[in-house]
Amino acid sequence: MSLLALFGTFETGLVFALVALGVLLSFRILDFPDLTADGSFPLGAFACAVCMTLGVNPILAICVGFAAGALAGLLTAFLHVKLGILQLLSGIIVMTALYSVNLRVGGAPNVPLLGTDTVFDLFKPILGAGIWQNTLILLVLTLLIKFALNWFFSTETGLAMRATGANPRMARAQGISTHFMIMLGMALSNGLIALAGALFAQLVGGADVSAGLGTIVFGLAAVILGEALLPSKKMWVITLSVIIGSVVYRLFIMVAMGSETLSSWGLKTQDLNLITSVLVVGVMLLPQIKAKLKTRR
Repeated sequence: MSLLALFGTFETGLVFALVALGVLLSFRILDFPDLTADGSFPLGAFACAVCMTLGVNPILAICVGFAAGALAGLLTAFLHVKLGILQLLSGIIVMTALYSVNLRVGGAPNVPLLGTDTVFDLFKPILGAGIWQNTLILLVLTLLIKFALNWFFSTETGLAMRATGANPRMARAQGISTHFMIMLGMALSNGLIALAGALFAQLVGGADVSAGLGTIVFGLAAVILGEALLPSKKMWVITLSVIIGSVVYRLFIMVAMGSETLSSWGLKTQDLNLITSVLVVGVMLLPQIKAKLKTRR
């Protein structure tokens, strides 16, 4: 395992930690099974990439990507709370529509960013051009977002959102507008996922329409793995566990892809999705295994 590959894995893990935080918001906080992530991730990437090709500042382009994802999440929530469409079906409808929207936004299946300054280039005069530079920038950004979420969930609005997901009937009895909380939470969730897509586009040098495939699976796996590694009811620990789960999960994938045993079985790079699926199943079984071990003890 080379040092370059290790830092590359950390970079991808930190980017997808934002996806995991978004999935945590929808699946765990709001109890909303949302599949919009597979569409909002590339939407953020395309919105950011198109803005950058037009000369927009890369930081502002990331904000545009966040806003685009927030609108996608808002639409999913609107279909559910206002039109009465099932949660899962609402996400599927928006995710399917976003495939065409992404192609419209980009004008092509992919938008390269060759020769365009990214957010990582802005910090080169300060941090230099080492292989750890991108990892440090992503780590600081991820932690800032984590702390912002910790603060938000300690506010009255954040507590109302958590109450909406935990017991919507009781929340309504307390005078909380559950419909508004769902729409706000879904906007934040998909905004974070699209922000991750915007960062990913700048990290790899372009946006691709297929970049969102498996996004929701990865996010769920990171959340479940994080909960298994750091089980807690405290919000600051939960958000931290999700970030750790994302990085550890990417390390699992890197080790699996570089395993000589798997190579001897004939598995190659094109089998990445197969290996990922097997790892996801293993992650899903972790809570059951831990529960059985506790019972035996």
